Amino acid sequence: MTTQAEDAKAAEAPIQFGGIDAVDKIVEHAGLLSGQLQTLRKRMYPPEAEKSLRYFMTNEVSKLTSIPESTLRTLSIDGKGPSPARLENNHRAYTLKQINELRRYFADQKPDGDLSFLPQRRGKEHLQVLAATNFKGGSAKTTTTVHLAHYLALQGYRVLAIDLDPQASLSAMFGFQPEMDVGENETIFAALRYDDQRKPISEVIRKTYFNGLDLVPGNIEVMEFEYETPRVLSTNQKVEGGIFFERLKLAIESVEGDYDIVLLDTPPSLGYLTLGALYSATSMVITIHPAMLDVASMSQFLLMLGDLAKVIRNAGASMRNDFMHYLITRHDPNDQAQTQIVALLRHLFADDVIMPTALQSTAVELAGLGKRSIYEVEAGEIPRNTLKRARESMDDVNKAILDQVHKSWGRT
Repeated sequence: MTTQAEDAKAAEAPIQFGGIDAVDKIVEHAGLLSGQLQTLRKRMYPPEAEKSLRYFMTNEVSKLTSIPESTLRTLSIDGKGPSPARLENNHRAYTLKQINELRRYFADQKPDGDLSFLPQRRGKEHLQVLAATNFKGGSAKTTTTVHLAHYLALQGYRVLAIDLDPQASLSAMFGFQPEMDVGENETIFAALRYDDQRKPISEVIRKTYFNGLDLVPGNIEVMEFEYETPRVLSTNQKVEGGIFFERLKLAIESVEGDYDIVLLDTPPSLGYLTLGALYSATSMVITIHPAMLDVASMSQFLLMLGDLAKVIRNAGASMRNDFMHYLITRHDPNDQAQTQIVALLRHLFADDVIMPTALQSTAVELAGLGKRSIYEVEAGEIPRNTLKRARESMDDVNKAILDQVHKSWGRT
């Protein structure tokens, strides 16, 4: 038995591991790891270096744009349209920016309403805000988001990706090291904060090396929204920019005319920021790895999400989505246990489970080690069949999601 005085003294003592002050150790290790990561980053990506996107051969350009290779060749010979680069083998190659110039060149020669070359939204088609979500880590939210972002940009859409995760893995995939390249008040928090330092979201949007694809980067600063919101709510003070779950939506609406699709990479938690993301979203893709622990976690996620949706509804607002689908990720179709879980999910949720699955692939893993998507990998870097299989899987998944976006726009 301990006395009250002894209990009070123990409560005041610092947490320790093996007799070492835990706070000091955590701070020490954080500094060591951060310093090493910065050293490695400088070695891989010198301060003056920027990520760039590869060239696309004429056969790839033809597949992306539906412009025949013969037409591209004739156009180049006649000096019309963008001038392609000549590689060492004398083959013509285009940048993504030039591919989009080709799209506009041919779209200008088509009657109004033709979407075959320039698929960007028009008329009454609303901005699609898609949230990739699940509070289970490892469900491939970021992998899904970055591959969908790259796919859409390659198809000619205007895309904005917003990194809402303090871990900022999405930002790192675009070449922005959170600790080095993203400064104070340069994340989405800048557009959501409650004080006089709040900025328009347009001031924190960055261009990326993918033409037509912009990014709002993240870092640990994003967590400030989780701390500031309860403080503001407790004071009942009126603040500009809407109540906490409206702020992200209002920020996005201010740049609505610049984009076709906004992608939200949400944190692996159900906090105020995730709630704002789900309220902002016109559609949701819930990523799920087909393992029993992940399915059980998703069950809890859905129960908590339902409770949070009720909070929004009780506040006089509503969450309405064009679609809410489940995406099977890191799928091994040869794994019998996974096959049974996938069958269970399709039985329970039917057409709400996206038919194509994101296959488990060493190609995706290898690309990820270099902070790249499968769309950035050049031929020869990864075994041809492995790359082809991974690319086809990602294409099928992303096309299925894009088909749902088109459906929401009323396109056939």
